[in-house]
Amino acid sequence: MNELSDLGFGPFFERQLQTLKGREEIPARVAAEHRGGYEVWSEAGSGTGRLAGRLRLDDGESGAPGVGDWVVLDKAPAPVHTAVIERVLARRTVFTRAAAGRQAVAQAIAANVDLVFVVCGLDADFNPRRIERYVARIWASGAQPAVILSKSDLCESASARLDEVVCRVPGVEVHLTSALRSDGVAAVRARIGRGATAAFVGSSGAGKSTLVNALLGEERMATGAVRARDGRGRHVTTRRQLILLPGGGLVLDTPGMRELALVDDDGLDALFGDVAELASRCRFRDCRHDTEPGCAVKAAVAAGELDADRLEHVRQLQREAAAFELRHDERARRQKERAWGQLSDEVAQLRRWKGGKE
Repeated sequence: MNELSDLGFGPFFERQLQTLKGREEIPARVAAEHRGGYEVWSEAGSGTGRLAGRLRLDDGESGAPGVGDWVVLDKAPAPVHTAVIERVLARRTVFTRAAAGRQAVAQAIAANVDLVFVVCGLDADFNPRRIERYVARIWASGAQPAVILSKSDLCESASARLDEVVCRVPGVEVHLTSALRSDGVAAVRARIGRGATAAFVGSSGAGKSTLVNALLGEERMATGAVRARDGRGRHVTTRRQLILLPGGGLVLDTPGMRELALVDDDGLDALFGDVAELASRCRFRDCRHDTEPGCAVKAAVAAGELDADRLEHVRQLQREAAAFELRHDERARRQKERAWGQLSDEVAQLRRWKGGKE
């Protein structure tokens, strides 16, 4: 038996259930996704679930639920039967990235999480720009970002790297950890309260599953070695899954990501607040901070008040987000044109059929 509040249920989801009064509604949380089905947790216990037919036919970007989503079942899950997922509740937060490929589709990585830890190893995996990219997406998700610099036992300049990251992500907690030595693990655990959900994201080999094992106090999650030359690991964690921590709190462990492409520029102002504040002083509202006269951002760079590399990175991320949005809009336009084309064909066939009968 589980208390719904321990699984992360709260007023945001309760209000959505009010529209279903008059019929039985059984809220449950998606804990894992399997081929053709889901593991779901409810107040009555855990079991398997499958999508109702109308949800399977929804080919939209957010049609099917993901790990962390809250759903409504037709009956309580149990080992002896499979419940049917009748409805997917709206998400309170969602961490997304651009899916691999050229179709310009946003992919949900973690749904309904309160806190997202960016895990970056202090070995060859260390990349401050990648950390900035992750933090921007977390701000855009509606969740609270935090950073974990793992494997501090492998780095002689751990304190200096900590200071560098703190400067790059102002207002964001940065934790220095060594799971093998248990250094910093207690501070991370203290951030995950009862009923709260934290997600761990980062590249393969960053130490996410090792940290989860340290939080659990047991070797439950598979871990693997990394290549010495570049710090990259193979994908030991192959699926997203929710894990209940002893004493309360949940962790959403995710597979390593080779890249994190932006889907919009949401979150950039929160991360690069110093650049945004300077931009508000530019003579032109649409200043690109390039050759325009009266640019306060370029003046700050020239005066040494703003790091040129920081400005270049935010401009790079803005260009990337704009490119994705253009591709996404084009994809949506083509889908709409195909839908209208199919409808026109059906209307033409119906007219020919009626003409033949007359």
